[in-house]
Amino acid sequence: MNSKLNIVVRVDLDHAKAQVIAKGHITIHSINAIYVVAKRANSIKGGLDLELDISHALVDDEALEMLRAASETRHLPAKIDPEQAPCTISVLAERRHRPAPAARLAA
Repeated sequence: MNSKLNIVVRVDLDHAKAQVIAKGHITIHSINAIYVVAKRANSIKGGLDLELDISHALVDDEALEMLRAASETRHLPAKIDPEQAPCTISVLAERRHRPAPAARLAA
């Protein structure tokens, strides 16, 4: 798998939906790129349902938890969106992920 992050956005304004598709390796360092794209997609139209499809990406555990937290709180991190606009994110992920570095060392 390519470690380079590739992000594609699909927007359906008629149905107020957007899909952010990320491929590659998602880490706690590269996750900000996904947040920035999600913020931009969210700003297109109020009340947009945003689906984050990371099913074809290798996702570190910590990064996955960060994405799930944004989904639960319905807000992007304050450093990305200081205004804290409501953001309805659903995360579509397979079980394919990479354990945190400490867990890999212990294994």
